[in-house]
Amino acid sequence: MSLALIDYGAGNLQSVRNALKAAGAADVCVTADPDAVRRADRIVLPGVGAFAHCMTALTAIDGMVDALNDRVITQGQPFLGICVGMQLMAEAGEEHGRHQGLGWIAGTVRKITPADAALKVPHMGWNDVVPTTQHPLLQTGEAYFLHSYAFEGADVLAKTDHGGSIVAAIGRDNFAGVQFHPEKSQRYGIALLSRFLDWQP
Repeated sequence: MSLALIDYGAGNLQSVRNALKAAGAADVCVTADPDAVRRADRIVLPGVGAFAHCMTALTAIDGMVDALNDRVITQGQPFLGICVGMQLMAEAGEEHGRHQGLGWIAGTVRKITPADAALKVPHMGWNDVVPTTQHPLLQTGEAYFLHSYAFEGADVLAKTDHGGSIVAAIGRDNFAGVQFHPEKSQRYGIALLSRFLDWQP
């Protein structure tokens, strides 16, 4: 089984690669080659930074968005988005203006506004992950979060709380995304990645 970990200059690739290896992935290809994505059995899109920057970097790779749409949406290969990689699955993000996402899931990424003004943004550190529906990838537990913007929309798989409910995971069919960082979430994160490697949607 081959796994494409997409390198578009916007993710902590080495940490994610190491976590995937620890979860049991034997063949992790860190790549910016759309053809490698088209051949991959599984695809992981990490992401760190601002929505617009990440989307611009992804679209700057000639053919990458088309390859993702073909392999994930048309052909149904398993896909996992991490942090901003999850947010890019949305229709749009509102960080530094409104910017178009991949449009796989109906919704928008907006700034977190906790009901309790004493709570700081970014939402940073360990917090509960509470599944809202049964899904092969998600279990109740604690994961590491670091983000100032959160998804609002359809196909929510799990939530957390930071002065109000915040989406922790989204997905349907063969693609899913998590707002937290599995690679920083110790046993909980490695277990999730292991389930992703075994996932047969």
